[in-house]
Amino acid sequence: MKKTDVDKIDLDKPIKAYMAKPDKTLGEHYEDFLRQAEILWNLGYISSEHMYDLLKECGCHHDDGKVNLPFQMRVNDKSGKIKFDEDKEVSHNVLSVFYLNPKDYPKEDYLKIACAILHHHNYCDIAQVLKEKMDLIQELLIDRYTYKVKPSVWNKILGKVLLDPETITLKGLLHRCDYSASGNYQVEYQNDFLLDSLEGMMAVWKQKNPESKWNELQKFCMENREENIIALAPTGMGKTEAGLQWIGDWKGFFILPIRTAINSIYDRVRKDILHDEKLNERLGLLHSESLEYYKNNTQETDLLDYYDRGKKLSLPLNISTIDQLFDFVFKYKGYEMKLTTLAYSKLVIDEIQMYGPDLLAYLVCGIRLIHKQGGKIAIITATLPPFVRDFLVHDAEIPFKEKSFSSDKIRHSVLVKHASINADDILGKYYQNQSEGKGNKILVVCNTIRKAQELFDALKEKDVHLNLHLFHSRFTNSDKAKLEQEIKDFGVTYSKDAVGQLDIQDGIWISTSLVEVSLDIDFDYLFTELLDLNSLLQRMGRLNRKGEKEIEGYNCFVYYDGANIKCGRKGFIDKTLYQCSVDALAEVDGLLSEADKKRLIDTYFTMDRVKDSEFVREYKRIFEVFKDLEDGHFDENDMISLRNIATQNIIPKKVYDENYDEIVSKEKQLIEVGKEMKRPSIAGEKGKEYQELYRKRLDIQEYLKGFIISIPLYEFRIYDKKFWEDFGNVSISRNEKVPIMKCHYDEKGFYPIDYENMEFKDEIMNV
Repeated sequence: MKKTDVDKIDLDKPIKAYMAKPDKTLGEHYEDFLRQAEILWNLGYISSEHMYDLLKECGCHHDDGKVNLPFQMRVNDKSGKIKFDEDKEVSHNVLSVFYLNPKDYPKEDYLKIACAILHHHNYCDIAQVLKEKMDLIQELLIDRYTYKVKPSVWNKILGKVLLDPETITLKGLLHRCDYSASGNYQVEYQNDFLLDSLEGMMAVWKQKNPESKWNELQKFCMENREENIIALAPTGMGKTEAGLQWIGDWKGFFILPIRTAINSIYDRVRKDILHDEKLNERLGLLHSESLEYYKNNTQETDLLDYYDRGKKLSLPLNISTIDQLFDFVFKYKGYEMKLTTLAYSKLVIDEIQMYGPDLLAYLVCGIRLIHKQGGKIAIITATLPPFVRDFLVHDAEIPFKEKSFSSDKIRHSVLVKHASINADDILGKYYQNQSEGKGNKILVVCNTIRKAQELFDALKEKDVHLNLHLFHSRFTNSDKAKLEQEIKDFGVTYSKDAVGQLDIQDGIWISTSLVEVSLDIDFDYLFTELLDLNSLLQRMGRLNRKGEKEIEGYNCFVYYDGANIKCGRKGFIDKTLYQCSVDALAEVDGLLSEADKKRLIDTYFTMDRVKDSEFVREYKRIFEVFKDLEDGHFDENDMISLRNIATQNIIPKKVYDENYDEIVSKEKQLIEVGKEMKRPSIAGEKGKEYQELYRKRLDIQEYLKGFIISIPLYEFRIYDKKFWEDFGNVSISRNEKVPIMKCHYDEKGFYPIDYENMEFKDEIMNV
């Protein structure tokens, strides 16, 4: 301190008596920190007593640097007018290192503690501050409490020590305990319910069928909870229950690629296993729309609290998309907190074959880091191409215990046609089934939305009385939700009116890859274009799903003509993977067992066969970029999106016009609710009235979001360039305004105006 300022700091006052926050002293914050650390220790999430001791030392000293006159003046300022002045202050995380006595610790422990403390905030360029502001640092320090820090120490804790696995863990734990102590929330909740709940579910099954028991897949997962595993099992073998058995009474994450699949598993777990009990302490849903889903599907009164616990990764069981968790591979500032949390957790990864090369590379990089830090990984999936397995084993450097399981049931009889999928074939089978009185639920899956729409038109033109439906991603959110429920209701296996009897209905549903993953539907016949073999097997999982239907002749028709094969960033089919699939299907005609499917995958998707594919090249390129990425290389502005999908939200002009009065009214209500929520008496307490207003705001936003369609960005850019009229936008929130777009929208969903081949003045205005 400056000599002139010494009298403003009471040197007889214990250091822990100074203020850490406006309402907490350093000592009080430290006690809160210790309580959070103790929770982690008691749950078994801290690997050793030594690490626990290091964490407590970090907690004791990480905020000591706040004991300087400028900070204390600022933290005690009730007016809020005193702001951080970089000419007079230095970030407290830098100053805190000086409050560590090197003689109190073994050398390596001192370096790790100092490193974790130094980097527990990212308020400044630390190296630059140390270089340019050492005089100011010395002025701010209190001599009686501080110690010299050697230049060699600074070099180490700014460099190699930060990369040490134990330091990464320590820093991550420091972040978790510090943030939870500061935010006054519980860092973790105990998983003391899952195994009991699973046994409760089995007891219910036994009441219905005394022969019910855990199958071989589920037993394998139960017996190998301490191992990293790869388990391959066909649809219908209870992969979700198997994954939950493997997690056991530990912290766990269940990761799937598609939001609809995640919602489905979340609902199964909360209803069938947890029975909606104590969800706010047990089960989290992690994706971009989870808050809205909570509101509509749970009875939790404090939505914000429940949502925050999930976002802060405090809940013991979580169902998540990859992008919510694996962004730590970018090694942004503070990434250690998320990595450390996942490293004391168990991760179940389902449907791994669904990921493209970019997401697969992120995933492999991520589980590689998690494994190095001590985490456990389970890959539980229907199919696993050998080349993907090679990535998991060799690139992730994880020793897996592996086992494949098969079902005795034969569910599919396949006819492969070197032709384009067409309305005549579909109608022929449809009419034949009608005449023979057979189950007549026909699912048609196309590779593109455009093809699905064209086929819809062709079928409707041939028979206007068909029970015909179309389901893809380019319907408004509200229409898409209705269609999803309708296809689920239509695609049930058993009749709702007669227990144990197969459901018999008559109709055709046309869809896209949207139906491939975890959509619990069961159709009688499948007509599908070939994308690749893995995708085909996923589509076949929506056909005779339970294996309860008799197979007379073919029930699966696969079409390929090679006409739509494209490769590259704007394409959708990898030429090599497509050709491998064609080669595999040359062996297929008639009944296809689960063992046959696995053999085809194992034979035709080896690394030798696909090593020159665009998929493998892109995977390797991205993996090499991220496998040894340095800390802080990416910032928020230049991070690549994990989903890597270039889309634009729009509201069709037709939809907007049809709902104009209600939309305008809801926008006005949204403004008024926002004003009410900002009232000091409401915002300050955030009690019942605030919660009610928050729910009301969510209801309004959900209503408005119901009109939104997500379309490819290139489609919108064509519109933006070609179309001179501005129809404005709809305000969803302060930061989200959705443009209104002139386009077609009807029973086929969204499809664009043909901008290239139209007379603008005539056609645009008459749509």
